[in-house]
Amino acid sequence: MPDFYVYLISSLPMLHFGIKPPFTFTRFLEACQDKIPESDADIIKSLTGGYTSELSCPALKRWRNFDTALRNELVKIRASRKHVDYLKYIRGDEYIEPYIAHIAMSAHRTHSILEAERLLDRERWLILDELAAGHYFDLDFLIAYALKLLILERWERINSADKPRLLKEVLN
Repeated sequence: MPDFYVYLISSLPMLHFGIKPPFTFTRFLEACQDKIPESDADIIKSLTGGYTSELSCPALKRWRNFDTALRNELVKIRASRKHVDYLKYIRGDEYIEPYIAHIAMSAHRTHSILEAERLLDRERWLILDELAAGHYFDLDFLIAYALKLLILERWERINSADKPRLLKEVLN
């Protein structure tokens, strides 16, 4: 039977795609520290550590399957443009839903790199909404919340970057 974290989750602010994150991922981890078991906290901490951790949580497994499939579709598109064999870059061998190829192609066809990334992150956000549906006070909700917070932090870094300086560095 899953644990429920009613107090913690009800105290968290709502997240919406495109807003400034209400706090950092580190602060979120600190808020979770004393309110959830260490095993659940370790799962949430592993979200920033890549794909090396064991997938004991069904929601996390579903998320990683989606994200890996999306990345694989992007690899296929980019490899075909460069006339490179994509098979050596593919991760996993899970069946992919056809809509994932459509998402990747839509992002690829977008003329702006920034808009393509925004499109991909919006789709990731929608999948996280699906993962959290029906999970109001459990670990699955916390995982979706943490991943959304990481997306918001990423966009905060993008939006606050010194773009003229970065462009100058690239051109030099």
